[in-house]
Order: sequence, then C-alpha cells, then structure tokens
Amino acid sequence: MRYFTLITMRLFKSRVIILLLLMSVWFGRTPEVFAAEITVTTDRNPVSIDESFRIIFSASDSPDDDPDFSPLEQDFDILSQSSNSNSSWINGKTTRTIQWTVMVMAKQAGNLTIPSIKFGKDTSQSTYIQVTQDAANKNVNADEDIFLDVEAVPQTPYVQSQILYTLRLYTRIDIAQARINEPELSDAVIEKLGEDSSFNTQVNGVSYTVSERKYAIFPQKSGSMTIKPLTLTAEVLASGRPSFNGFFSPQMTKTKRVESKAITLNVKPVPAEFTGKHWLSAEKLHLKQEWSGDIQQMKVGEPLTRTLTLLAQGTTVGKLPELNTAKTDDQLKAYPDQPVLQEQKKSEGIIAFREEKIALIPSKSGDYTLPAIEIPWFNTKTQSMEIAKIPETTITAASVPGTSTITPAPQSKNEVAAAAATALHNAPQVSINIWLWVSIGMAFGWLTTLIYFLTKRPARTPVKPDSRDDGQQIKLKVVVAQLKKACSDNNALTAKDSLIAWGRQTFNVSNLGAVADCCDARLRDEIIQLNQALYGKDAVEWQGKKLFQAFTENKARQSVVPSKENGLEPLYRL
Repeated sequence: MRYFTLITMRLFKSRVIILLLLMSVWFGRTPEVFAAEITVTTDRNPVSIDESFRIIFSASDSPDDDPDFSPLEQDFDILSQSSNSNSSWINGKTTRTIQWTVMVMAKQAGNLTIPSIKFGKDTSQSTYIQVTQDAANKNVNADEDIFLDVEAVPQTPYVQSQILYTLRLYTRIDIAQARINEPELSDAVIEKLGEDSSFNTQVNGVSYTVSERKYAIFPQKSGSMTIKPLTLTAEVLASGRPSFNGFFSPQMTKTKRVESKAITLNVKPVPAEFTGKHWLSAEKLHLKQEWSGDIQQMKVGEPLTRTLTLLAQGTTVGKLPELNTAKTDDQLKAYPDQPVLQEQKKSEGIIAFREEKIALIPSKSGDYTLPAIEIPWFNTKTQSMEIAKIPETTITAASVPGTSTITPAPQSKNEVAAAAATALHNAPQVSINIWLWVSIGMAFGWLTTLIYFLTKRPARTPVKPDSRDDGQQIKLKVVVAQLKKACSDNNALTAKDSLIAWGRQTFNVSNLGAVADCCDARLRDEIIQLNQALYGKDAVEWQGKKLFQAFTENKARQSVVPSKENGLEPLYRL
C-alpha cells in the first residue's frame, strides 16, 4: 500500500511539473500572439510648419502599458495629450476602441517620420507626415481679430470632377456663437466632407485658433463659374469691464460680420483624348472580381456567385457605371442581385463604392467564357485616360454524378428567383433532387417583385409638364411636400402613395415599378428598398431619409440640360 502511494505521488508531481512548464511556455508567448494592434493617423497631411496637428493612436484592445511619447520630441513639440475609450454592443459582440490624441507642432520642414511608440511590450505603427516650409496662410492679411480664408483645389478642373473647397475661420478672440452660410454654385453638386477640425497657427507672429471645414464640389457644366463669398455672423465677447452690477448680468457681446473672397473656377470640358462611352473622372479607381467557389469545378444546376466591386476616389457613387452588362450563354443563366451603393465622405474627398453580385447557374456541362469587363476613366492626378479591366474569364461546369447533363425543364419565375437568391446569400449547395424541387416550389413570393424590378425594360420617356399649367405645378408641389413628410416620419405606405401620385403626374405611370424605371439608378434602388420593406417576407424598419435625398437630387438633375458642346451625361446616370 505504501509503495502504491509513493508511485501515485511521483506521477502527480510529474504531471504538475509538466503542466507548469506548459503554462510558462504559453504565458511566455502570450504577448507575442495576442499583442494589441495600434494604428496611427493624423488629422491633416500635409501641414505647414507653423501649424499644430493631431496624432491619433487607436487600439481595439488594451495595450500592455501606458504609452511613452518621448520619441516624438525629436522632431515635434508636444503641446497637449488626451485619451478616451468607447464601447459598443453590436449583434451580440462587444467592440471597444481606445484612442490617445497628441497635439504637436513640427520643429522642421520635410517628410518627417512619426516613430513607433511603446505601450509597454506593445508598439504602434510608424508613419510619416509632410511638413511644408511655406505657411498655409501666406495670402492671409492678419489685421483682424477674426477673418475667413477659403481656397479651391484645383481651380481649373474638368467637368463633373471633384474640387476640394476648404473654409478656415481664424480667431484670436472669444466668440459666444457664430453662423455661416453654405457655399453656393449654380449647376454643381456640393457635399460636406467629414467633421470640422481645429488647430493653432501663427500669422505674422500672431497666434490664431483655426476652425477648418471642407466640401467636395462637382461642377456640371464647363466654362467660368464663381463660388460666391461666405458670410460669417458672430457674437463677440466685449473686452470692456462690466458695470457695477455686471457680476449678476450676462456678459456683454457685440455682433461682427466678416466675408470671405469669391473664387472663380475655369471648368474644362471632357478632353478630346477620352474615348470612353461614359465620362468618368476620379483620382483613383480599382476594379476586381471574386467568386464564391472554384470556377473550374462548377456543378450543373448548382449556383456560383460572382462578385464585382468598383472603388473610386474623387467621384460620387452615381457616376459609377453598371458592371454586369454582357449577356451570358443561353445555357448559363445569370441572376443579378440588387447592387450595393455606398459613399464615404472623408477629408481628402469622396470615396464611392459599387458592388454587384450575380448568381450563375449552368444547365449543361462544358466551358463558358465570360467577356472581359473594361471601365474607361480619366485620372485627374496624371491627367490621362486609363482603363480598369477584368480579363476574359472561363468557367467549367461538370455533371453531378448520377444525373443527366440534359438541359432541365423550364422553371417558373418563382423557382428561378429562389435558386438565384440562394446563391447570392451563399447558402449551402445541394444536389438536384426531389427535395430541391419541393424547396423551390415553396419559394418566397416577394422575390418575384425583386426580379420584376431588376428586369431591364425600355425606359419610358418622361412626360414633360406644361410650364404654363399652374394647377399642375401646384399639385406637384403638394405631392412632393407629402413625400418629404412621409420620409421624415418613416411612413413607408404614405411614401409609396406619394411616389405613385408623383409618377402619375410626371411620367404618366401608375405603379411603383414603373416609377422606378423612370428614375436614375440611386432613386430606383431606394424605391426598390421601399417596396421590399412594404411587401418583403421579413419586415424591416424603413428609413426614409435616403429616399428623399435621392429624390431631391434626381429632381434637380432632371432640370439640368446637358450642353450640346460635349453631350455630357448628368452626374447620376441610369
């Protein structure tokens, strides 16, 4: 018994030692495997040598220790620093973001490196910033306590190309409140970019606080155009001493009004060297395709999803062309999903995104060739035409073992829609058998409406309202007002009725699908989403803000007649 006890204790000690060794190895590797990723960004780039700017360190997890910002002092003066954290709960997952913000000013001009910063055993990424020797406000007259400065880049753009319009408010006194109007330019689309930023700078040796706001402007016609001056009305705190009972009285203020300069643009027409069918200008453009499976091992009757993505910087989403335009083989059925359209408004301009998903279902074994996709575009940085291209793609379909390669019997519209929807949502693939037909027979009815909207039909010619018919114009204004209120209240049913009433008066059509066909791509997509919210299987909460925004832009674009000089299409094209 004693011998057995000794053996047991020795085995137990051996296991404990092994466990401790494994734990030491594991915990020794933990900082390397689970190191916090810390990214670095700046609020502006480039900056002038006499301007302060912010360096922002962001992490999605708590780093090993507090940061040591002393390496920054080699090239920068640290003015202040702060930190904050945000947590959110989305789809059952907790997301946390921690940020450290350091306000600095460069000691010298040039391409300066923002070095890696240690957070205990974790380190941040390194990056760079361009610091210019010339002052950004060299044309500013600093004789006032408060003044405005505006600039537009470039001032000789191409038509429908992006112009970055920057407004800066310089102050060296306290302001109680201020109001400023938005930039105005006829025949142009104007979008505000991101949030306002602030920094400190010096003008002729005088320190100012600068508030900066940016806009993207897209002129819709060529020729000379003038951006009107902006006017600021501010309540400035009076510098005089308060009266005897001023301690209990509100502080004295006076109203001050300042005005910016006007900026004249020389907008150039489409260059002669651009030979594309549709004019598209951007600073950067990227086109790619992805597949949900192996295109060399497709199965007859089983869907495969092709995803086409177009990403462009310096243009709007309405200018991005349709990607899936080529017809496929009769034995290869294609079912496109509704395109995904998104815009990001960043300080450097607008980034537009278009994604199209197409379910491809071969009905016969063999090779199928998809034609190349080419998107001609004009690079505003290099001032030259380029072509984004996806080369010709060949896919191969094979018969499913135990089944015939004969073309299957025609399916009903609901059955085809169900099969396409299954592929586009990456549902598990199944063999063709009786259970597939049973499932297709119980397909969701609302997909029929989606296929109806996505089916290409000849566009109806809008019925131009008689400008002399005042009663007609009044009715249109009433309908538009009703639509605006319905969208504001997120009332989908009233919005549908208002759109049908508008379509009946404007295009002489009387159903939602026909109205969508008469509108541009952006408004058409919003009408389709409204229809899905009303009649889709899964009830979703409808938000009307985007629909009315698209409706307003569509209406404004209808009133702009393209010049005969270049036959240019509107900014948002069907």
